[in-house]
Amino acid sequence: MIEFYVNIGDSAQFTKTVSESDVYQFAGITGDFSPNHINRVYMENSSFGRLMAHGALLVGFMSTVSTMAIAHCREADETPVAVGYDKIRFLKPVFLGDTVTTTYTFSSIDPEKRRSKAKIEVKNQNGQLVAVAEHILQWVPNT
Repeated sequence: MIEFYVNIGDSAQFTKTVSESDVYQFAGITGDFSPNHINRVYMENSSFGRLMAHGALLVGFMSTVSTMAIAHCREADETPVAVGYDKIRFLKPVFLGDTVTTTYTFSSIDPEKRRSKAKIEVKNQNGQLVAVAEHILQWVPNT
């Protein structure tokens, strides 16, 4: 049996300050023009008081950090492939100008199914947990 190239507890981090251009470009790419993300006047009159990032943008950061966590596996006998995210929750808004740190930590490995799971946490610059998820990788043998 091919051994895994990661261990439970292995982790990676990605930090990014969310800019106005990040949010507007993401809106343009995805077509998500919700006023929560692009209408400053609307949000200034809301209980939030300002524009916020798309939750799906945070999922993009989760994808980035998963790639970082497996970067050393490029020469492995298997290719790790994302097969899904579970339990995604957006706990607090991320506002333009916030700096978020996304942490990816392998939490379980199933050698028989050739799958690994990782816990993902996204925290803002104040250490507040703003999003969480579980990520599942399938380890596919190279042919």
